[in-house]
Amino acid sequence: MKLKILNSIRTNNFHDERLMQKITDLWQEASGLLANQKVITYAVYHNYESDYKGDYSLSITVEDDDGEPSLKILNNAKYEIFHVDTTKEHGVYDTWKEIWAREEAGTLKRAYSFDFEKYCPNGEIEVYIALR
Repeated sequence: MKLKILNSIRTNNFHDERLMQKITDLWQEASGLLANQKVITYAVYHNYESDYKGDYSLSITVEDDDGEPSLKILNNAKYEIFHVDTTKEHGVYDTWKEIWAREEAGTLKRAYSFDFEKYCPNGEIEVYIALR
């Protein structure tokens, strides 16, 4: 999959007191670039320092088969897909808490290459976790 980066941040889930503001600003900027477009949007987590407790980059992207990709995710990569309950206000965050709990329990072996949230025009959201 070839993705074009619209914007990016570098952050940490546990040691960045501005985390939520950075993510909110990131999405607001991307929304302005995507106004009135019915495209699948991806929030890609990459450039991991270590695991989910370390620093990482978060990029808002769209598919771009025509131009030079900013990110390229291999089609043969192995992923576990988590479906987000979009009826809950914090559905995406709740899904990430489930992912982290499974990792802590040893039932999810993450690769820490490219993980992403897939936002479909119909409102569905899926989280793809790269596996070792």
